[in-house]
Amino acid sequence: MQYISRYLSILIIGIGLCGHTGARELAVEFDTLVPAELASVAVEPMTGTPVVLLREPDDGRIVPIFIGPNEARAILVAQRGIESERPMTHDLATDLIQSLDAKLERVIVDELRNGTYYGALELSRADSDEIVRVDTRPSDGLALAARTGASILVAPAILEAGEDIPFRGLDDDDEVVTAIGITVMPASDDIRQALNLPDEPGVLVTNSRSHAEQAGLRAGALILAVDDETIETPMDFLESISAATAEGKAMIRFWHEGETHEVELSTEVPEIDPERRQRL
Repeated sequence: MQYISRYLSILIIGIGLCGHTGARELAVEFDTLVPAELASVAVEPMTGTPVVLLREPDDGRIVPIFIGPNEARAILVAQRGIESERPMTHDLATDLIQSLDAKLERVIVDELRNGTYYGALELSRADSDEIVRVDTRPSDGLALAARTGASILVAPAILEAGEDIPFRGLDDDDEVVTAIGITVMPASDDIRQALNLPDEPGVLVTNSRSHAEQAGLRAGALILAVDDETIETPMDFLESISAATAEGKAMIRFWHEGETHEVELSTEVPEIDPERRQRL
């Protein structure tokens, strides 16, 4: 039944892009929505239920939202850049959007009602100025955002509700975090040897975009410190970026290709170049 529901969602996207939508009205005014960055997948410690972590750049909050195991897996696969031999459900939806010459502009999480999250996709079409809105489960929408680079907007009430949800990161080998457009993973002994990384605490950059990439902080770099705080795990990196939000910038020290560098980056959610979004 779950798979039928997902394929119906994909069909609805296609119908919506062809000009027929049944989108509900948002529960809040669009102008009140807050930008957020998809940071990681974690678990609620008492039950082990997966949550997706959203970083809110204005005050540095890390906000969990409950999701299902399949969506958690789909987000992690996208963050790690793993390509399946055959397209999974969210890969299929992404391919459908692109094949219809459309683009996923944003994912909205606008309501939490009776323990259920509600959301919407907003898509643009090359042949029209109209924005198409499609109702979605936020977990599916966030899995699509992880693949396409679409922006994420969240209602303030969702952020406030998430403050009371405890969470812990995944096991060290499974942990992957994105903050300020930089995706990092643990630097295992095998990876350190293969990339000839220094024998210092740090996390491996697996992807970067926008201002981080332009500043030279690219895949293969080892992030050593943020604002002089040593980074040992991906969650350390997320927490340090969150702590730097009050200043609106973070000083990152990293090793790349035999040299140590420092770069100061904004803690805002980075914009993605439209051409690159099509390649994500």
